[in-house]
Amino acid sequence: MSGGTTRSVGLSLVIPVYNERDNLPVLHREITDVLKSFGNGYEILFVDDGSTDGSDTVLRGLRDADPRVRVVTFARNAGQSAAMDAGFRSARGDVVVTLDADLQNDPTDIPRLLEALKGTDAVVGVRRTREDNLVRRVSSRVANYVRNRLSDERITDTGCSLKAFRRAALQRLVLYDGLHRFLPTLLKMEGFRVMEVPVGHRPRRHGESKYGIGNRLLPSFMDLLAVRWMKRRKLRYEVKDDV
Repeated sequence: MSGGTTRSVGLSLVIPVYNERDNLPVLHREITDVLKSFGNGYEILFVDDGSTDGSDTVLRGLRDADPRVRVVTFARNAGQSAAMDAGFRSARGDVVVTLDADLQNDPTDIPRLLEALKGTDAVVGVRRTREDNLVRRVSSRVANYVRNRLSDERITDTGCSLKAFRRAALQRLVLYDGLHRFLPTLLKMEGFRVMEVPVGHRPRRHGESKYGIGNRLLPSFMDLLAVRWMKRRKLRYEVKDDV
């Protein structure tokens, strides 16, 4: 890991990055514009998930120019769940906000999530209008329906990466590959409160999507079965006495 200082901050932005070179300077500029009046201090924690397009060079430049930028660099691609986990473990803020590096999440929604977080433990963004192609929109809707049915959940948009958490809640989680899609469910299993708020969604400007039906359908279904098993097998007991 590199960049930044050891001081504590009020807010950590955790941003997984995989081959998003052209989007990174724009994202950094948008974030700093939105948070310039944030009073408790913040850090932008990029997790480079083994990029091969020169994203690491861009991130080093951003880090050198802005002391609020920190960079965690993986030796090789490990996946979004691993990037999230590394970001959560490295974050210093009392509040953690996650978003994608592809510019489809709008940083102007961050203050709305932070305001909503005052009354709960986690806030999940719900994309009002999906700026994706028809296949991705339909497949996402079907996936959300199946996921909620099998896991006995009511999360509207599990695929939205724009979320806010109290770091104390995240510290209770143990993530496995693919389980970043189930963060709200995992938190609720630990007794934390989760609410949803509407957020925007923008079309991709540069680069290509890393997910499609081919590389998401079967792995996501297997992850869903694992979460379903975890919910059913979770230990639930109340100590009446301990003498």
